Amino acid sequence: MSELTPEVRLRMDLAYDGTHFSGWASQPGQRTVQQTVEHAWGLILRIPPPRLTVGGRTDAGVHARGSVAHLDVPVQGWEALPGRSGRRPEQAAWHRLTGILPADIVVRSVRMAPPGFDARFSALRRRYSYRLNDRPEWADPLRRHDTVPVGQPLDVLAMSGAGNTLLGLHDFAAFCRKRQGASTTRTLLRFDFSRAPDGVVVGTVEADAFCHSMVRALVGVAVPVGQGRRDPDWPLRVLQGRTRDPGVRVMPAHGLCLEEIVYPPDAELGARAETARALRD
Repeated sequence: MSELTPEVRLRMDLAYDGTHFSGWASQPGQRTVQQTVEHAWGLILRIPPPRLTVGGRTDAGVHARGSVAHLDVPVQGWEALPGRSGRRPEQAAWHRLTGILPADIVVRSVRMAPPGFDARFSALRRRYSYRLNDRPEWADPLRRHDTVPVGQPLDVLAMSGAGNTLLGLHDFAAFCRKRQGASTTRTLLRFDFSRAPDGVVVGTVEADAFCHSMVRALVGVAVPVGQGRRDPDWPLRVLQGRTRDPGVRVMPAHGLCLEEIVYPPDAELGARAETARALRD
């Protein structure tokens, strides 16, 4: 925090339809969620776009209902946001951002972050969902941007059983795109499937953190089990192999949605962030 320009840290909760975005992270010449939201903040504060730090990055085409980000902005600009409206800065920020942002991004709330809050490193866990339709006659054309069709009926009990064999602290290198110097060790907390009232199969994947393409590869290892093309022990053998298996399909991006990022109580945010940074480093 600059001594010349005092700043305040804000927490922003948001949701977005990832269909027409090239993912979360800023990329030159591409439409991304980060650039779009940062630009909106720059407009309402009349400053260069401030940098957002997000609790869970998403790839091109991936959606989010429960994303969380933080940003640091000048105190003076933050306090001036209401103007003469009588609103609190939090209300004024939400109202102005809603008026600027495109319809495929929704800001749920904006508020001052508690001391020690870091949207990325303070998080305890992230939860994703993945939608699969194995009944072509039940396909809903209004959900084509968030549901992936599969050609054979799925056994959700078999898929959940296979998913449970992967729970715990492991090296998930077999399910991650390799990045130089990046750890692939994660704690998988939940990986199961159920059939929704509309007949769609919904996978739920929860972990302390995820590496690149991990969720879609995990779903990709469970689908052949659900179709009866692989035995229930195959996902565990892939995990133990620690290398990418060509038999594992990385599922399409549009079936995936970031549903929730969970944080500890306010008093524990700073300690959690320090612990997570140490683990990543």
